[in-house]
Order: sequence, then C-alpha cells, then structure tokens
Amino acid sequence: MSISKFTSKVIGDKRRWRQYKARTRQLPENYRTAVDAIERYLMYFGPADGDSAASMLEDLADLFEQSAADGTPIREIVGEDPVDFVEAFLQNYDKGGWVTREREKLTNAIKRAEGEEGSRS
Repeated sequence: MSISKFTSKVIGDKRRWRQYKARTRQLPENYRTAVDAIERYLMYFGPADGDSAASMLEDLADLFEQSAADGTPIREIVGEDPVDFVEAFLQNYDKGGWVTREREKLTNAIKRAEGEEGSRS
C-alpha cells in the first residue's frame, strides 16, 4: 500500500470518527448516554475492520438521531435486553472481529460433533 493510500485511509477513518462523535454530542443527554454505552460494547465485540466499524457507528448515530427526533423512548429502541439489541445490530455488519470467528468455530464444532454422535447410534 502506498503512503498516500495509507494516509488517506487513516485520515478518512479519523474524519469519519470525528463526524460521528460530533453527531452523538448533539443528541439529548439520555440518548447520548445510551449511545456511549453501546459504543463501548461495540469497541470490544464489533467489527475489527475500520470501514465496517465506521459504517456501523454512523448507522447507530442515524438510529438514535431519528429516534430522538421522533421522541422514541430508549427502551423502545433497545428493548428489554440491550445486549440482544446490540448482538442483532452487529449481525448487519462484516464479520471481522475475533469474537465472531470464534462463535462460528464453536457452532461448526458442535454441528460436527452432533453429526458424529448421530452416526454412532
């Protein structure tokens, strides 16, 4: 990768991050608190690739901006279990995180084990 491509990628991602943060700072305090909590969770379990992560955060900002404008209560956005909400939200983005790969490995291993179990019966 050339230095100019690398630099534009880094500056582009940084610019997107700053724009996202500026948008979330404009949210009402309770919505901003919810977005900050979701963002913190996503930093651990979200996509590792910068473009997917930026897109995901921009979509999160879109969702909360629209919800704030409509007066939608936060619990109506995230439901009773915020972890379920975030996990469902994450499924819309590229699988880049190690957690996703490990979940797939576990699921596939259990399927293989199940198949082996059925063949011994």
